Amino acid sequence: MRCPWGLATEDYTAYHDTEWGRPVHGDDALYERLCLEAFQSGLSWLTILRRREGFRTAFAGFRIAEVAKFGDDDAARLLADPGIIRNRAKIAATLANAKVLADWSEGELDRLIWSHAPERAARPVPRTLADVPAVTPESTALAKDLKKRGIRFVGPTTAYALMQACGLVDDHLADCVARGGAGGDGGK
Repeated sequence: MRCPWGLATEDYTAYHDTEWGRPVHGDDALYERLCLEAFQSGLSWLTILRRREGFRTAFAGFRIAEVAKFGDDDAARLLADPGIIRNRAKIAATLANAKVLADWSEGELDRLIWSHAPERAARPVPRTLADVPAVTPESTALAKDLKKRGIRFVGPTTAYALMQACGLVDDHLADCVARGGAGGDGGK
């Protein structure tokens, strides 16, 4: 058994089985997920998933230090790149966020994001997709914390999607084969 969305396409099945809900650490890795979740806003995750390699190529592997050096020529290049979502506001936020994060100490983004992981024992195990929230008090607090520190294009829904994708919460359904495979590395 898998979460129903994990059966929709081969791309979703692979993502569901090997990535979604598993702990992600490291500033660059979390920056990538934050950016991809922002690009997903208003679109299907499948659209992002199928263009992820294009995004990685376009954004220097989401290495914060590299993206922080991007200038106007890079922004123009990104707006013309058919391998990514060419949304001016999302591209501008991705570049601005890298500039902000480049001034943070190593591990600071990781610590900030993971500080919002809820206690796993306090969360009910979802039995159906209807039991999975889109926003939680923790995601609202995370979005507020990130915005306060200068991070753009992240609201409570995007923050919760990030929390799900990066294993801060385990929203695999109760009878899903991947339930609990997320580790618990960050849940208190």
